[in-house]
Amino acid sequence: MPQAINVVGDNLTLDLILWRKYGVRGQALVEETMALNPDLRGPFLPVGAVVTLPDLPSEQTATREVVTLFG
Repeated sequence: MPQAINVVGDNLTLDLILWRKYGVRGQALVEETMALNPDLRGPFLPVGAVVTLPDLPSEQTATREVVTLFG
């Protein structure tokens, strides 16, 4: 379920908010967040703006074949 947050600081960017909320995996959510918030403009978010953040997708673990060179 998407979460709405209020911007309370100066010079905050969308990618910084996503990084603080989700860590490194939040960088992949910038485009989805922009789609949820079409009224956001410019690199810095205005103080008092309400931003809807998407849910973090579940982490999928893919299996990889291991290749050994010496054995």
